[in-house]
Amino acid sequence: MRKYIYFTVFVSGMTTLAAELSASRLIGNVFGTSNLVWAAIIGLMLLYLTLGYTLGGKQADKSPHAKNMYKVLAWGAFTLGIVPYIASPVLRAAATAFDGLQVSIMMGAFAAVLVLFSVPITLLGMISPYAIRLSMDDTERAGKISGNIYAISTLGSFLGTYLPILVLIPSIGTTNTFLVFSLLLLFVALLGMYKSAGKGATLPYLLMVVAIALLAIFNGGRGIKKTAGQIYETESAYNYIEVLQRGEETHLRLNDGQGVHSIYDPNNLDYDGPWSQFLVGPFFNTPPNKIDDVKRIAVVGLAAGTFAQQATAVYGEIPIDGYEIDPKIIEVGNDYFGMDKLDNLNAYAEDGRWGLAHSPHLYDIIAVDAYRPPYIPWHMTTLEFFEIAHARLSPTGVLTINVGRLPGDRRLINAMATTIAQTFPSVYVMDIPYTLNSIIYATKQPTNEDFLYENFILLTENKDAHPLLVDAVQTTWIYRQSGYETSTIFTDDKAPIEWITNDMILGFMLGGDVESLQ
Repeated sequence: MRKYIYFTVFVSGMTTLAAELSASRLIGNVFGTSNLVWAAIIGLMLLYLTLGYTLGGKQADKSPHAKNMYKVLAWGAFTLGIVPYIASPVLRAAATAFDGLQVSIMMGAFAAVLVLFSVPITLLGMISPYAIRLSMDDTERAGKISGNIYAISTLGSFLGTYLPILVLIPSIGTTNTFLVFSLLLLFVALLGMYKSAGKGATLPYLLMVVAIALLAIFNGGRGIKKTAGQIYETESAYNYIEVLQRGEETHLRLNDGQGVHSIYDPNNLDYDGPWSQFLVGPFFNTPPNKIDDVKRIAVVGLAAGTFAQQATAVYGEIPIDGYEIDPKIIEVGNDYFGMDKLDNLNAYAEDGRWGLAHSPHLYDIIAVDAYRPPYIPWHMTTLEFFEIAHARLSPTGVLTINVGRLPGDRRLINAMATTIAQTFPSVYVMDIPYTLNSIIYATKQPTNEDFLYENFILLTENKDAHPLLVDAVQTTWIYRQSGYETSTIFTDDKAPIEWITNDMILGFMLGGDVESLQ
């Protein structure tokens, strides 16, 4: 029986970590994957486990019988399996509230879903101390037995860390991932109950399998969200991906849906947002700057290719190297956003910093739009990253990067501009109108903002200049900022971007600015 107890501990440990990571995806589809969300998930899971360890130890001493441990395990497996089905309507309501930025409803739903995990995780936490008590046949071997059980549980947790994210969620989805681990754990519990207490004690618990099966059948085929205009949704190893049809436009949204990552309209290229402003970069150089001077472009954070579409229309079919870490987004870009029609686009499913560092090419524009709302990946905000970008630019190349801000709070922009200025001689900032985003431009050569105006005048006289480019340059000139305040320099060793962003988020929500945007 001891070997089976060890196996039970292994599966229980695996399921506990798998549940935690799957919970992050279940919640992240609506509330995003910010550090604040992760902190709430990990912190509460640890509290639930703490309670489980305490209760498990007491219960094991009170009733040291294997059948009782397997009853606890069965209820843990069952309650884990029903969590996504109970959470589903709550999360759908939260998704609707999130679209409308109804903070009280949104946070209430967030708390409710986290509370749902209290029962299964607490019950799973009871298994290890129970297993130690059942295996303790010799007090002189107490240390060895305890060590073996914790080692086996941790080894299961190791496997549970990778299976959901790398295998199950991308292939069968979050709900079915919960279902797989729930049923696996339930069968382990039923077999253990049968071995320790016989058929009579086990048969009633088979109803748990029936109940979960019925829930899966009657809830099968339901989408994750019911957003108006949705034409496609899926989950990848990195993101929840949603494609929406808004009139003639196709929109790409990820995870919590706060932010449109790509727009596509085959009959129109002029969208509100940051994409067209990346086109402006070269026109900060010494005039006259010619459209034909742009020979190659890199896009870090390709998404579904909106900027690549615009750049091709403006600069012609020059090579564009797009770096997008999520291969599923590239697939969606080809299927729904016309990326497959861009013969000049080379889409690479890899991290943008790594891709730039290993590229053999020099670029005239490097556009960085790698937001995972509300964060820019920290490793793309540092001095070392900007040194890589500088090395990959042509002699007249320009770095352009999309950065977030809040009304009256420009800390992130100031820190980014200060860091970039350690490598680039000239740095400019413009605020994208009617948004909470700004574009930072950094030129490899020393320049001044008057060059932008002179190049704009020349563009207006150029009959071959695309109207999208002329409009983007004019917008940049109108909404340019006088400068930035010198601030923190981010490095690979210390880049407190999450600290700044988290503080901005909390201040934004607690200050009532969310409602003011509705």
